Order: sequence, then structure tokens, then C-alpha cells
Amino acid sequence: MKTYAKFAVLIVIIVGTLAWLATGGIKETKTYYKTISELQEMKDPHGKRIRVGGDVAPGSIRRNGKQVFFTLQQDSRTLKVVYNGSDPLPDTFKDGAQALADGKLDPSGVFYASKIQAKCASKYEAAPGKPGQRPVYGASGQARM
Repeated sequence: MKTYAKFAVLIVIIVGTLAWLATGGIKETKTYYKTISELQEMKDPHGKRIRVGGDVAPGSIRRNGKQVFFTLQQDSRTLKVVYNGSDPLPDTFKDGAQALADGKLDPSGVFYASKIQAKCASKYEAAPGKPGQRPVYGASGQARM
């Protein structure tokens, strides 16, 4: 085989491998989330990687070492979730927060999450001060009103 032909075969193999890795990665990350209703109505959802969204039920968050137990709720439906991930929970994860859990549902109906995302606050408040007043900066660089 000539050098040019060997080089062409090598390029085809490399490009094919990269395309295969890219499509596999896209399929892995392209998981839309399901509501609790959709999850509970799925046929045989057990053992499949799923993202489910809902509101964290007030008073349901319990911690036991690295494990966190909580309940997601949506309308009148609930889902018990156990989080045992290596990442810390987001600061916005609290009672009543909208959250996404990424994991698998076991046959007993408990959702084992490996990742948790919480929705950021949609309302931000300005620092105290008078409207239209410009901040005055002191020697330390801190704004004084």
C-alpha cells in the first residue's frame, strides 16, 4: 500500500472515531426532562437514565452523611428522590425550589439521582439606596450610599 493510501485510511479512521464519539456524547447529554406525571405514566422506566423535574416539597429535605433524601412534587403527584452524587447541592436547592434530578428510577418507585440542578431565582433585588442616587466610593473601593 502506498503512503498516500495509508494516510487516507488513517484519516478516515480518525474522522469516523471522532464522529462516533460526538454522536454518543450528544445522545448522552440530550436528555430532556420529564414531569413527574410523565415519568409515572411511562412504560417500564426502571433502570433508564431519566431527568425529572418538579418542586422540592416543603419540609422534605433530609441529610444523612453524603446522601440527601427529598420529595419532588408536581400538582398532586410526588416522587421520592435519593441523591448520592459527588457534587455538592446547589445553593438554590431548598424547600419549594424548582429542581431537576438526573438518575434512574428503581422498581420500588424511588428515584436515585446522580445530579441535581435547581432553578436560579428569577427575581433579583437591588441593594438598598435611593433611586437615581449614584454610589460614592470610599478609599477601600466599597460603595457608600
